[in-house]
Amino acid sequence: MNSGIPALEGAYNIFFYIVIVILAFMAICCFIRAVAGPRLADRVVAVNMIGTIIIVIIALLSVMIEGYLVDICLIYAMVSFLAVIVLTKIYTGVYKKAHKDELSAEELEGVEEEDE
Repeated sequence: MNSGIPALEGAYNIFFYIVIVILAFMAICCFIRAVAGPRLADRVVAVNMIGTIIIVIIALLSVMIEGYLVDICLIYAMVSFLAVIVLTKIYTGVYKKAHKDELSAEELEGVEEEDE
């Protein structure tokens, strides 16, 4: 970032570094949630949030260092989006299978009760 005033540029850099550290802490918290999440949906949301935080960090680095990092940021956003779509498809498949098995078990219990 070239503002023309060295003191202002230093203040911006300090601010950006603080924001990056806060975002890194948030990403670590999301990673813990992704590993320890009680449900698969919590894990998918945590992975999506980690991807979003990384995109913001790359965008901040592009402001601080070089503009070419914006291209990397956009590519990472597309890959992150596709990963979340795939994880969601897998999650819905697992949910449908579990729901179908649950219904089949209930139907079998109903048939056994009728036989008695």
